Amino acid sequence: MSPAGEASAVVFPGMGSSTFGEVGRFMVLDRYARRRVEVADEVLGESLLARFRAAEGVYDAFAQVAFLVNSLALADRAEQEQGLRPDFCAGVSFGQRAAAVYVGSLDFAAGIRLTVELARCEAEYFAEQPDDLVTHCFVRVPDAPFRELVGALSARGEWAELSGHLDEGAYLVSVRADVLGELVAGVRALGGYSMQTMRPPVHARRFAPLRARAETEVLSRFPLADPSIPVIADQDGRRIGSAAGLRTLLADTFDRPIDWPAVVRGLTAHDVGTVCVTGPDLLFHRLDVTTANFHVVPVTPKSAAKPVLVS
Repeated sequence: MSPAGEASAVVFPGMGSSTFGEVGRFMVLDRYARRRVEVADEVLGESLLARFRAAEGVYDAFAQVAFLVNSLALADRAEQEQGLRPDFCAGVSFGQRAAAVYVGSLDFAAGIRLTVELARCEAEYFAEQPDDLVTHCFVRVPDAPFRELVGALSARGEWAELSGHLDEGAYLVSVRADVLGELVAGVRALGGYSMQTMRPPVHARRFAPLRARAETEVLSRFPLADPSIPVIADQDGRRIGSAAGLRTLLADTFDRPIDWPAVVRGLTAHDVGTVCVTGPDLLFHRLDVTTANFHVVPVTPKSAAKPVLVS
C-alpha cells in the first residue's frame, strides 16, 4: 500500500458526530457494512439499524456499536479494494476498540459486547456524579495563552483538565458545563474556534474511579490476545505488542489525555509514510500534523461511494 521503503499504518479515528442521517445510507447499501451489521444484530439480539436510527444522535451504546461497525467495515473495504496491508495500527480514543478487533486481540462479537458493557458502565458512573461534566474541542488557538486560560480556571478552584492535544492550537478540555461558556468566550477572545461538546466527558485524571470500575466490572472479563501487528498508543505514541499492553491501553483511555502529535511521532519513528484512516472521520485525517507527515488515505462513508487510487 505504501511507497517503496516506507511502512504503512491503519488509523481508527475517535468518535465524532456520526448520526444515522449521516451514515445510515452507507450502513444499508455497502456490502462490507451489511456483513458487519448482520453480526451485530446477532450479538445484540435486535436490529442495530433500528436502534441507531431511534437514538437520533444520542451517544448511547447503539451509536457506539454503529461507529465500531462502520470503522471496521471501512477497513474491510480498504483491504479488499485498496490493498491495505498495514504494518502498524493506531486507534484514537473510542477508535481503540476497533483497533483491538482489527489486530485480532478481540474477535468482532467480543468487541461489540465490550462496547455495550463499557457504555453501560460509563453511563452509570456519570449518572452518579453531582456535576454536569463535559469535554469540548477547540481549534486554532495560540498554545501558550490557551494553556494560561485553562490554568487560570484551575487556579481559582475550578476543575479544568486538558483531555487531548490534537495538533498545534487544537485541544480537548474537560470542565463543568457551568463554566464552558466562559471558556468558549475566552477562546474566542484569543482568536480561536469552539467546536464540539462531548457528553459524557473523556480522558481526564478525575475519572480514575471510572477507570478502576471499568477494569473490574468489564475489562477483566474479556480475554485479549497479542496483537497481530504493533499498536501505537494514543496517549504517548509508545509501541504495544502484547495483550497486557493492549489491556493497559484500553484502561488508560479513561484517565489519560490523548496526544495525537505523539502518535504521529511514534508512527514516523517506525518509518510509516502512509496512513489509511478508516472510519466516519471529519478530523484526524485533516489535521495539519497528519497531512504534513504522511500520505493520507481517508476511507470514510463518503469516500466509499467513489473509487480511490492508493499508491
